[in-house]
Amino acid sequence: MQQTSKQYDEAIKKCRSLYINKLKDYGCAWRILRLPSLTDQIFIKAQRIRQLQQNNTRKVDEGEVSEFIGIINYSIMALIQLEKGIVEQPDLETEEAVVLYDKHVAITKQLMEDKNHDYGEAWRDMRVSSLTDLILQKLLRVKQIEDNSGKTIVSEGIDANYQDMVNYAVFALIHIKETE
Repeated sequence: MQQTSKQYDEAIKKCRSLYINKLKDYGCAWRILRLPSLTDQIFIKAQRIRQLQQNNTRKVDEGEVSEFIGIINYSIMALIQLEKGIVEQPDLETEEAVVLYDKHVAITKQLMEDKNHDYGEAWRDMRVSSLTDLILQKLLRVKQIEDNSGKTIVSEGIDANYQDMVNYAVFALIHIKETE
């Protein structure tokens, strides 16, 4: 599990760096996005990964790695939106946006460590394509919860699904890096 923690941090470091650089370019324009818009952005990225995994021909020179990074960052943004609410105008300075990012990564990583303890790192025996499918399944669940006005009867909430998507995407990045 020590190795997983280190690999997790390395994957998140790349995601966090991109998040910070995009904050410098665009500010927190994403703060105006409603949750369904963020969910749809993640869905587009997951669908593209699935297409890349199924097709041999690529017309855009971006691979799975950049899309998994996008899934992670958009999922963290969604978690921030759940906490802070949606606004009409960007309202976060870069420093606060990074603090919130780090907070939600820490919570999500702790969830991963707890589940890894209970599941014995079963994800290590999974294929990247299976992780992609699980992300897509989580997205369909989130869309259904959103369509139900955020209400669930017996299921975990939207936040847990976004956290799982982050963790599945990190696992995929770890797998990809290990096969390079």
